[in-house]
Amino acid sequence: MKKASQICQSKLPDNTALKQQQLPAYRLQLSATGVLSGFFATGAFCLGVGIILILSAKSIKEIEIKYTKICANCAELREDAINFDKECTCSIPFYLSETMQGNVYLYYKLYGFYQNLYRYILSRSNSQLVGTDLKDVGNCAPFSKSHNGTPIAPCGAIANSIFNDTIILSYNLNSSIHMEVPMLRSGITWWTDKYVKFRNPTAINLSSAFTGTAKPPFWSKSVYELDLEDTENNGFLNDDFIVWMRTAAFPTFKKLYRRLNRVQYFIEGLPAGNYSFNITYNFPVTRFKGEKSVVLSTLTWSGGSSLFLGLAYTVTGAVTWLAAFSMMAIHLMLKEKRTLFIER
Repeated sequence: MKKASQICQSKLPDNTALKQQQLPAYRLQLSATGVLSGFFATGAFCLGVGIILILSAKSIKEIEIKYTKICANCAELREDAINFDKECTCSIPFYLSETMQGNVYLYYKLYGFYQNLYRYILSRSNSQLVGTDLKDVGNCAPFSKSHNGTPIAPCGAIANSIFNDTIILSYNLNSSIHMEVPMLRSGITWWTDKYVKFRNPTAINLSSAFTGTAKPPFWSKSVYELDLEDTENNGFLNDDFIVWMRTAAFPTFKKLYRRLNRVQYFIEGLPAGNYSFNITYNFPVTRFKGEKSVVLSTLTWSGGSSLFLGLAYTVTGAVTWLAAFSMMAIHLMLKEKRTLFIER
């Protein structure tokens, strides 16, 4: 039998620096000067970045026109579901006082539309949207199957409530010449959405791929007919559909609708002058006391016109400087007391 001393020695950890806790360590000793310098430097950095971001956002040119009340006749028509097949259009003239240089983007904006409801967000079929199983409608009730039991594609509340107003921007070159401003319908989605999260089912053509499915109840046409001019922008890969399916976090939000095609008269951007929005009004909002608007905006290197990020940096910088001045005052008071104590 082994002796007791040998058994105890066998349970000892190895004689290494790690297991014997003999690794070299460094004890950080910060001086008051170093801490205050760090705080002042951080505050100056945040204030500088915040001011730059605010000035950048302020340089953006943006025009927003609310058209729910302007198109009141169409809004009233859409209140009655019986009129779903009746087309209603309205024209909204406006004057652009100065040129919008560079790339110009057209957005639609909704007020009071809650895309952040839990059941609304879950009402979709990801296996459908990646083109693997069009019959998977388990999470889409009550928009899962049509009245005759045919699976809906795309199913769910998000797809069924897609924004379907048609917005056309016209430029009045002079009193007799009115031209449609060329806008691009593609290139308005995130890359990951277009090439990862959404895929069309594999088939010879889209119409045959969606055989055995029905369109959502509130849609006027099937998903494979969203863009008959561009086959790459059709079905689940349609940019308007993808943009809508990315739900917004707040009840007031805007989504990218079109971007300016910089050709002919619009190479430099949108010139100053008379314009008009010609809107085919389909999306009802007055029933839930919402509003709709159309937005024209430029962008800068820092993004859109939101001041949130710039204000966040500015407030952080100001709070950091306030903390630094407070600590410096306390440090000087304690230093003065210590000096008086030593002299006595």
